[in-house]
Amino acid sequence: MMSQPAIHYQPFHRPRLIQQPARVAKTLARAEELCRANGVRLTPIRRRVLEALHRAQRPVGAYDLADSLAPQGRRIAPITIYRALDFLIEQGLAHRLASLNAYIASDHASKDCGPTAFLICESCGDVNEAASPEFSDALSKLQDGLMFTPALGILEITGRCAHC
Repeated sequence: MMSQPAIHYQPFHRPRLIQQPARVAKTLARAEELCRANGVRLTPIRRRVLEALHRAQRPVGAYDLADSLAPQGRRIAPITIYRALDFLIEQGLAHRLASLNAYIASDHASKDCGPTAFLICESCGDVNEAASPEFSDALSKLQDGLMFTPALGILEITGRCAHC
């Protein structure tokens, strides 16, 4: 009998509706540790952007992030938001969903976790992050067979979730 593949499934949309401040604080502390280990700095602006991504209830655009951070002081310039997002993506702390032109925080928090699939519901906007060693191995074999080197390890799959 064959065992089920170990898929690391991280619901994004609905569970974050009830995300507790303590959980966000713990996630930010892990991000700080990861940055320190990588020899980079999670500046106050980068931290605020990451926190806003974690508190969001949906994928968020850069201008929406700038607007959401404005009540905490003067509005942050969009270029500053984009630079922070680029840093967070480099560190594996966030992902850009090209099909939505939006960003989400990564719950895997590692740039070396392999390829990630995002399952995006076209009906309700729910986004689920999934990764597995089997998925990573299969994709690596396909890429090796075609002698293809991907620029990004993100797969976006649109469709309909179980709730819709």
